[in-house]
Amino acid sequence: MNSKIFISDVLGKDAEADNHKLTVTTKATVQPVALMRLNVFVPSSRSDRGEIVSIDASSELKDLEFSRREGYDNIRITGERLSMAIDFKVWIGVIQAFSKYGLRTNSISLSFREFAQMSCFESKRFDRRLRQNIADALSRIRGKTITFTKTGGGGPRRVAVTGLLKTGGFDYESDNVELEADPRLWELYQTDYTVLLRYKPITALTRKEVAQAMYTFIESLPLNPAPVSFGRIRARLSLLSPVKEQNRIIKQALQQLESIGYLEHSIIRKGKECYLFIHHRSASLKALKN
Repeated sequence: MNSKIFISDVLGKDAEADNHKLTVTTKATVQPVALMRLNVFVPSSRSDRGEIVSIDASSELKDLEFSRREGYDNIRITGERLSMAIDFKVWIGVIQAFSKYGLRTNSISLSFREFAQMSCFESKRFDRRLRQNIADALSRIRGKTITFTKTGGGGPRRVAVTGLLKTGGFDYESDNVELEADPRLWELYQTDYTVLLRYKPITALTRKEVAQAMYTFIESLPLNPAPVSFGRIRARLSLLSPVKEQNRIIKQALQQLESIGYLEHSIIRKGKECYLFIHHRSASLKALKN
């Protein structure tokens, strides 16, 4: 794979252009479907702080050119749980920062204020506490590793390790955010499996992390998807409460998605399991007044 690949090579300049490439804008971010379907960014919980989780991403990432070329058949994402409230917003900022400044480099630096704006934080929160939150989030995201393993002969034969970020930091003296990406990360954005996530639903669901996570998951699904079992949704959200309580929380989140004008749905119970039927979804929230 070409080591001199930049975000500009994988994202188009205009989402409406003839090449139909998705692109980061002030209203939307481009995300790999795999990250939206897997439980990488999940609702936060006080009881899960510092918990290390390992996610089997083999089926979602096995078709990457890097995986196929080297014969990697076991792919895992490991690290601290990443929250929707802070970590996902910082990740959105990371992608927008590289889309703007990563035209000829995979190592960039930008001011805290600009990065915080890119991360969809409200300007009234631009204080020392948010600076620390962003620094901590960058540490957690940097610690989220993606391990590619080629197995055979009863054990591993080759291992490669990368991550959502190669390096990430905050310089308090210059008040700058510093980021460096592994070029292999951009391959996630070269496949056809990307989704344009609009910020509007995320903003409308402030402090409703389960609904935010549900939004990212539903947007990763194809149009007119098959019914989705609550078991699949529970796995995506990675909640820590009993199943009965998780089902209640999921139903509440679906109602919140309905209330902002994003979703029309129904729930049908088959045996002991519930299934979500998606009738219509609109990330532009047409039911809201513009």
